[in-house]
Amino acid sequence: MFNRGQHLVEHMKISHHSLHQPRCGVCFKHCKSFESVREHLNVPDHLFKGDCKSIFSERGCPLCLQIFENATALAHHKNKCHLSPPLPLVNPTRTPLGVNNTRLKAVAIDCEMVGGGDDGSVDLCASICLIDEDEHVIFSTHVQPQLPVTDYRHKVTGLTQEDLKNGMRLQDAREKVLAILCGGHNDGAGRLLLVGHDLRHDMKCLKLQYPSHLLRDTAKYVPLMKTNLVSQSLKYLTKSYLGYKIQCGKHEPYEDCVSAMRLYKRMRDQEHGKAEKEEEKGDGLNSWKQSDLEKMKPEELYHNSTSEYRCWCLDRR
Repeated sequence: MFNRGQHLVEHMKISHHSLHQPRCGVCFKHCKSFESVREHLNVPDHLFKGDCKSIFSERGCPLCLQIFENATALAHHKNKCHLSPPLPLVNPTRTPLGVNNTRLKAVAIDCEMVGGGDDGSVDLCASICLIDEDEHVIFSTHVQPQLPVTDYRHKVTGLTQEDLKNGMRLQDAREKVLAILCGGHNDGAGRLLLVGHDLRHDMKCLKLQYPSHLLRDTAKYVPLMKTNLVSQSLKYLTKSYLGYKIQCGKHEPYEDCVSAMRLYKRMRDQEHGKAEKEEEKGDGLNSWKQSDLEKMKPEELYHNSTSEYRCWCLDRR
């Protein structure tokens, strides 16, 4: 509550409340991220002066944080929300032939790296995996390091010198990835959304540049970040939002690709009502005159506000 409409307007300008912002399913409190919602739902009811924690403990899904009418509806939902880990690939370095991306909209990528340099700190691309939205492998290969390998990081990668001996040249692998992403279009038309976790590392090791508006990075997506907007690990996100464990030994590129794609699809498939496209709403409240904003009702201010990020649910439109 605010004493003046002017103060409410100033609050709405900096809070960026919108239908896309994560909210408590009980009291509808707005939060910056789902981790903030989790923390809110763990606050004892007598401290918050509400009953969010007790209601959530009875009828809330611990993965997606939705609230359901009864225990039966919750149990039915959990069967769909709690996922199982993907089965290991039989032949992880086999690349399907004749890949056609005309029906693809998004692909997930993961690269594993070994170490070069005197102390093994230089990241060298050693393996690449790309999958489609149905978790089918589009491209998977080992890569010949461009520099001598001084640390195979075997406990993490599981890779050996023998694995990389017959790997693809980095330049050839990079061209293959670009051909899949761009679909043969040099003008940018037909480019796919690229999903991954902390994509800057994958882009750097592939020496690849890709339009930022086509990247869907689970490490940088605000609703999936910590309360202080620091990135979470893919291992944590998979356990907390999908319900299974990954990276229990070595890191498998296919497994990481699947987790990133599943996280993307879970965020994309959220229902946020019939809000206008954010592109059509411009700069939200900052595009209005202060005098006009102060005349609006709170509901109108909320309707015209926008979030600070582009919600992935808009990818379905």
